[in-house]
Amino acid sequence: MSTTKPTSNKTKKSRFRRISDWLHLWLGLFSGLIVFIVATTGCIFAFQVEITEWIHRDEIFVVPPAKAQTLPLSQLQKEAEKALGNGIKVGFVETYSSPERAWVFGSYKAGNPKAFFYFDAIDYYKVVYVNPYTGKINLVKDYKYDFFNVVKFIHWSLLINHPIGQQLVGWSTFIFVILLITGMIHWWPKNLKKSNFDKSFKVKWKAKFKRLNYDLHNVPGFYALLICLILALTGLVWAFQWFQATVYVVASQSTTPPVVKTFKSDSTKTKVSQPLDISFEQARQMLKDVDRIGMNPPTDKEGTISAYGYRGVETYYNFDVLQFDQYTGKFISRHNRSEQNAGEKLIGMNYDIHVGAVLGLTGKIMAFFASLVAATLPITGFIIWLGKKKKTKKKSTTKPVAI
Repeated sequence: MSTTKPTSNKTKKSRFRRISDWLHLWLGLFSGLIVFIVATTGCIFAFQVEITEWIHRDEIFVVPPAKAQTLPLSQLQKEAEKALGNGIKVGFVETYSSPERAWVFGSYKAGNPKAFFYFDAIDYYKVVYVNPYTGKINLVKDYKYDFFNVVKFIHWSLLINHPIGQQLVGWSTFIFVILLITGMIHWWPKNLKKSNFDKSFKVKWKAKFKRLNYDLHNVPGFYALLICLILALTGLVWAFQWFQATVYVVASQSTTPPVVKTFKSDSTKTKVSQPLDISFEQARQMLKDVDRIGMNPPTDKEGTISAYGYRGVETYYNFDVLQFDQYTGKFISRHNRSEQNAGEKLIGMNYDIHVGAVLGLTGKIMAFFASLVAATLPITGFIIWLGKKKKTKKKSTTKPVAI
């Protein structure tokens, strides 16, 4: 006859715990590859500003003359358009209050709207760095093929222009949120005795590979959980309109969407010689407390010249908007950030929260390490699953001992 099975001292898991563990396993296997790609690209993108400024330091930064007087914006725009060539017009400008930075002039044109991949969906996307004191062209950069821009679009939609790309990323991110929650349930120690405390909060570096891999899945995952959750939720704001609407309603305590006012230029007015310069000088006077001013020339005959005053060299959430008539440069309207409701402010902060820039360098470091941990979780989790699968297979092939 067969040997009697030894009595197990293992505590039987509750149904809730079994369901949670099952979801963690199979949802992890289903979404692991995309989560790895999204997390890795997020990790790479975290310090893209610092790396770009280090690589192109001589082009991005300038030495201001003794009397730091910048050339007219329209003149600098003409120089930038010459550098762009092929009749390409400047579509956006970014100027800085810091006297040591070059100004940026850029142009973007969409390609085939039905294209499946990113590269076919963009005709051109170029930026020119111009010395604002001399008009010298420091750098012409093709953003369509720029390394960090490509990384960003892999992160955004796997380089797929079709809506399915962002849906894949969006739903994988949604699953990742579930994985974080179920992972926390799986990690939660039964009690806080020292032995359990060490297992839950410390990596046993001298252990065998199987135990070390298990610790590297659980322990860093716990420490990075909150930041990973924030990164995932802010990603979902872009992925799904319904999620963004939910965030807005919760933050603003209102189901009424924000009022979007449109302004038009008066085409019956006689056009002055340089309305862009007039608009820009007014913006400079009205936005003295900002770190940079973004100028958007009009796109049609009724459009306005827009000026965005950003408080922060690289953040986007804290800004005021000015509108000017494209024919006369006359001031039309101003909308300040202080006028936004809580929902508008939170949605406006989404990008800066997502990349960590809202907390400066500290936030970027936190986003970098959280993304790094998130990228390792599918790998260590897959190795754990393989180990359990092999163990189960080995057990199933073992014959009972006859007596």
